[in-house]
Amino acid sequence: MPEKAYKVRAAHCDHRATDEEIYQTLKRITDPLSRTWEKLEKAGKIVIKFNMMKNPEKVEMFEGRRRELVDDAVCQAVLRLLRERTSAEIVATDTNPYSDDKLTPPNFNYKRHLDEFGVKFDDSNAEPFGTYEVPGGGNMFDRYTLSGVFKEADEVISVAKMKNHSFMGITLCMKNLFGLPPFVPPKGRARTYFHHAIRLSYVLPDLAMITKPCLNIIDALTGQFGREWGGEGRICNAMIAGDQTTATDACGATLMGHDPASDWPAPPFRRDRNHLVIAARRGFGTVNLDEIDFESDLTAPLAEFNTEQDEAPEIIHKLRETACEQAQLYRDQQSKMIDRFAGEFIYMQDGQVVWHGEDPSVIRSHREFANGKPGSCLWLKKVDAEEHEGEQFGVYDECLSALTA
Repeated sequence: MPEKAYKVRAAHCDHRATDEEIYQTLKRITDPLSRTWEKLEKAGKIVIKFNMMKNPEKVEMFEGRRRELVDDAVCQAVLRLLRERTSAEIVATDTNPYSDDKLTPPNFNYKRHLDEFGVKFDDSNAEPFGTYEVPGGGNMFDRYTLSGVFKEADEVISVAKMKNHSFMGITLCMKNLFGLPPFVPPKGRARTYFHHAIRLSYVLPDLAMITKPCLNIIDALTGQFGREWGGEGRICNAMIAGDQTTATDACGATLMGHDPASDWPAPPFRRDRNHLVIAARRGFGTVNLDEIDFESDLTAPLAEFNTEQDEAPEIIHKLRETACEQAQLYRDQQSKMIDRFAGEFIYMQDGQVVWHGEDPSVIRSHREFANGKPGSCLWLKKVDAEEHEGEQFGVYDECLSALTA
């Protein structure tokens, strides 16, 4: 039998396990990832993204583990394993959206683990930045501004927590990459620029296609039901690792009890499209488990998982529809928009520019700013005469056709 293109391993690991037991489980599930280790052992510089950034006083615990974030013991096990298997320079990177200046404070909540293993930290909200093209063209944008650390990175690793997500349905290794774009307008984009109706499902595959994580780890000692922040803790007793992001997340979603090939509006994808399906459609991995060399001693579902329904389906449908309509109007009126608002960000609603300026993050609540119009999307756009970011407006045409069918 020919070797399959993707390899994922999952194993039972009790959430009460010792640090050594967690390390040994991680070692056991990553040992078979031969393609991963071939890349990592050749690398001179490895960049790693942990889903761990949070103000220390806001870190929630559940059954002795970090509830919403990668656990301390998993972080330590990952770094120990890398130090034992590679001689590369290792740099962790993330953005901190929680401080006023958007820069990571010196006491961030996993720095002690990085220090223990001699791992540097790169603040992805701080210069220097670089422009990175999506190979073969973007799903949502052709190019993105990211930290300059990726210019010299040989390989990238994504380490995620098993959680539901109110917008994306699930947040695993691909959604973890949303922490990479700098949220510092005008050089970067406000968080809401990408975390937006329609866009985010396509932005996540773009970020994954740029960074191409060769090692993807899901901490499922415990997980979280309902939403990314403030959901309900779940005991899962598992760890997962794979050599390709989409395939790893497809296996993770399956172990959560979700169909990785399902799509909006099927739960858990209540608000937007399944980003894994979009990635697979581009040929970046697969959501078909028959195409994955997947071995596991676990039984799905590991626990009860789903997204909470926080808005009526008809409101979500209208939000998606009006987002597409505003994007089409902007495209059709682009020359007029450039004449009036060149270099600024604009919010469009009901065919009108309702706000413009240099920093859209000043609008902290879309619901409040929407003037009591539930379902009427505020669509955000950087008005650029050259359309440097290369937004794929055809996405809106495709989504609107599906919505009105």
